[in-house]
Amino acid sequence: MAERLVGKPAPDFKMDVAYGTGQDFGTVSLSDYKGKWLVLFFYPLDFTFVCPTEITALSDAANDFERLDTEILGVSTDSKHSHRAWINTPKEQNGLGQLNFPLAADLTKSVARDYGVLIEEEGIALRGLFIIDPEGELKYQVVNHNDVGRSVDETLRVLQALQSGGLCPANWKPGESTLVAK
Repeated sequence: MAERLVGKPAPDFKMDVAYGTGQDFGTVSLSDYKGKWLVLFFYPLDFTFVCPTEITALSDAANDFERLDTEILGVSTDSKHSHRAWINTPKEQNGLGQLNFPLAADLTKSVARDYGVLIEEEGIALRGLFIIDPEGELKYQVVNHNDVGRSVDETLRVLQALQSGGLCPANWKPGESTLVAK
């Protein structure tokens, strides 16, 4: 049974990244995001089929996340060099094009393992998505099979529900009332 992460401090990390411009490399750690919300998502491999649909959809919605004081960080077990090559490959050739967030390289697979999404026998991550609050507490996690992409709209909805500070019923949408505990 996997360890519960929600409601606990998010596992720390430090990883090399390829920035979304496709030009530069850097390093990020969990502490870099202190004071902001973070959507941390894992995907299996660069240059695959479902992954670019998710990554570009998140990049297209980056302004929506920014308005919610939220950063985005994508992670796979590929190298920062592979990430940069994928960013610099045109979309019509199964590339990403420029992104509005960095892609991190988890070559040691330790971050995917710490977040409970590593498929050990394959050395790749499942599609895991985590929302971490400004204090570093993990507030939300969803993990699904690698054949199925995630919903950016649902991620935004959950983020806004978490930021509302209220009790949000099923199918709650921003602007709707939250529940009152009695």
